[in-house]
Formats: sequence, C-alpha cells, structure tokens
Amino acid sequence: MGGWKLSHFFAYLARMKFIQRWGLMRNVRQENIQEHSLQTAMIAHNLALIRNKFFGGNVDPLRVLLLAVYHEAGEVITGDLATPIKYFNPEIKKAYKDIEKVANSRLLAMLPEQLKSDYESILMPGPEDEEHWKIVKAADKICAYLKCIEELKAGNLEFSKAEKTIHRDLNSLNRPEVEYFMDKFLPSFYLTLDELN
Repeated sequence: MGGWKLSHFFAYLARMKFIQRWGLMRNVRQENIQEHSLQTAMIAHNLALIRNKFFGGNVDPLRVLLLAVYHEAGEVITGDLATPIKYFNPEIKKAYKDIEKVANSRLLAMLPEQLKSDYESILMPGPEDEEHWKIVKAADKICAYLKCIEELKAGNLEFSKAEKTIHRDLNSLNRPEVEYFMDKFLPSFYLTLDELN
C-alpha cells in the first residue's frame, strides 16, 4: 500500500473496546475504555464551555475534548488498573504514572515520524495543559459517578460505597463548572426513559 511503513497505532487504539473498566466489581453492564473515553470527552467539553461562559474561564474546549478522547489510550498497553490499587499509596501512584508515560511513549513511537509531533502533546500533555487536564480529570470522575448511578439503579449495591466516595471527591474538587454540571445535568440520570420524555 503506497510503500509506506506500516503503523500499528490505530490498530492498538481499536483494542480500547476490549478493555473493561471496574474489573474488581460485579457489573450489571460492562463498560469499556473506548465508550468511557467518548462519554468523558463529551462531558469534559461541556465543563470547559461552562467554565468559560459562566465562571470567567479561558480554556480551549476543543483542546479539552481532544485530551479527553485520548486520556485512556495508554491502557491498550497497560490494561485498566482499579482505582483503589492505583492510588493505594504514593509509591504505587508514582510507579503507575511512570508506567502510563512509558505506554504513551510506546504508542507515540508507532506513528509515522511526520505525525509524532501532532500526537505528542495529546498523549503526553505538558504544563501548558494543566488547566485543561484538570477539567478532563473532573469529567473522568463525573463519568465514574454516573456509572455508579447506573449500577445502583439496576439494583447492584456493589457500587454503593464507590458512589459515596466519588460524590465526596467531586464535592472536594471545588470547581464551579463541576457544581453547575451536577446541579443542571446530573439529576436526569436518575430518571427512567419515560420520565425523560
């Protein structure tokens, strides 16, 4: 095909659909990191818009969206490590961050040389993206909370402690865009389809 060197980058990313989240818990409905990344991207984009429109922010919603789309990409190499393990202590947290960097570097190395610079700041955002990344992480946390709601609505009490812990974590973020989202959009997730109509 055109004599170009083969790149495995997108073949690896396509495997995101095989990596299940919440591996230590019984799930009524499995969730993979590909669908999670889409939901996170949509919510992160919304949080960025809320931040700018209502709270005097100056973040780039499209940059936030892009970072969120790829925020779990490295897990095609590492797999999904459960949050209680990932944050068990500072040493494990640091080691996991290092592993994530290696995984993202490996993904980056799969790209043609001419495209690497375009993806480097997406897979390995720098200090200039600190505020964007905080919004992505907040959206990631909201998505975890929504998963808890979904499981609890289905009668799965396995998620009851996680729901309380994540709710507390969201409140402790002290981010007005998160509070706005929680007040404006979150209550609808408790409704049935008939109630939404």
